[in-house]
Amino acid sequence: MQLGKWVGLLALGVSIYLLWSIRQVLLLLFAAVVIATVLNRVVRVLRRLHIKRGFAIPITIALLLLTVFGIFAIILPQFINQLQNLSGLLPAAIERLSNLYDWFQSRIPGAALGENQGINRLLDQAQSLISSTVGNFFTILNSSINVVVSLLLVLAATVMLLVNPGSYRRTFIAAFPAFYRDRVDDILSQCEHSLVGWFQGTLAGMVTIGTLSYIGLLILGVPLPLVNAILAGLLEIIPNLGPIISAVPPILLGLLDAPWKGFAVLILYFLIQQVESLALVPFLMKRTVSLMPLFTLLSVVVFASLFGLLGLFLAVPLLIVVQIWLQEVLVKDVMDRWQVPSSSPSREQLP
Repeated sequence: MQLGKWVGLLALGVSIYLLWSIRQVLLLLFAAVVIATVLNRVVRVLRRLHIKRGFAIPITIALLLLTVFGIFAIILPQFINQLQNLSGLLPAAIERLSNLYDWFQSRIPGAALGENQGINRLLDQAQSLISSTVGNFFTILNSSINVVVSLLLVLAATVMLLVNPGSYRRTFIAAFPAFYRDRVDDILSQCEHSLVGWFQGTLAGMVTIGTLSYIGLLILGVPLPLVNAILAGLLEIIPNLGPIISAVPPILLGLLDAPWKGFAVLILYFLIQQVESLALVPFLMKRTVSLMPLFTLLSVVVFASLFGLLGLFLAVPLLIVVQIWLQEVLVKDVMDRWQVPSSSPSREQLP
């Protein structure tokens, strides 16, 4: 191999290593790009109302901050109070579930269940994990300076991107050959359209699922309905896994109050997810790309393992962008235009 190829290979390896070393920063930048893309649509709406962009941007940011702080001011105090109660109730709920299992085991012949203690061990481990995690929640939250720094970085990058998105877009497009820049601009427009559609659909889904969960839990009389409804709404951003995780605390709390309530909560969350899957998602996700459920689940697992909690929440927008680029560049611009060389034998000539 020539020296130039070795140098190029070494440069490629160093570049990959450097990008991997700053992967968290790049992921935060991607989060800022997604937020700025969504907010830029709001700025465009204000521009259509004959408001200058210099005024539309601070109005948009002010509306965002007022909405976030307003929600926190109204909900956060009650949420913290119920979360503290949840930390004390969950261990008792798990113990109640363990007692129900023991009762069920005593009513069935020994040959059916044998001496298997796997469920008991699983319940003990779950109780220990929940107690340590929920009990130390506020300590972890207060000592997590990195979270605050990351949020400030995302906010600053979002404002910078929002002030002059055209310059950053042109800089990105300039990294491609001149003959392909119009095509890149079109792909970026598709990404923008799909990301905005995903955000609108996800936000509507979170509000709908949270509201339905709160009403259902209130009707059933399950303790701490607000905190469980907020968890159900927030975890809606994690496809497939989020709804399952959000159903565990209210089911345990229902079992603690009365055994039938645990099963009623299970049925409630199942019905809510059916409404979401059959009616809400098809209606809300018309503007985004079609994501296969298996690929969505794999993306959540892969991005969470590679990038941690931030990758878990950004798995779907990352998958949307990756799918669009693969479909447009690899499939349409490369694979679909791949021509068989004229010198190659045709199928009829092959033995």
